[in-house]
Amino acid sequence: MLATVPAQAAPTSAKAIAQQMIKDPAQFAAFNNIVSRESGWNHTATNASSGAYGLVQALPASKMASAGSDWKTNPATQIKWGLDYMNSRYGSPVGAWNFWQTHHWY
Repeated sequence: MLATVPAQAAPTSAKAIAQQMIKDPAQFAAFNNIVSRESGWNHTATNASSGAYGLVQALPASKMASAGSDWKTNPATQIKWGLDYMNSRYGSPVGAWNFWQTHHWY
């Protein structure tokens, strides 16, 4: 018989964390579209020319500290900040994605 790994021991991907946080399928799809293009779901992605950082490429990166002190290393903190940013600036991830499609930034 094969041993199974307990669910809490299995690593959780940033994308899976986002799916748990964003229940609406259309909002998740929009968030996924942006993050896939901005960072490829790499929470340590850094833009060499601008210094933008993380899943959502915050600039300056340090503004993600408003979502938690672990913003450099915790994808969930970056997702929370990114969602808050998209909701406050564009009304939703769908609004942010609509803007991104026209400008290739958000």
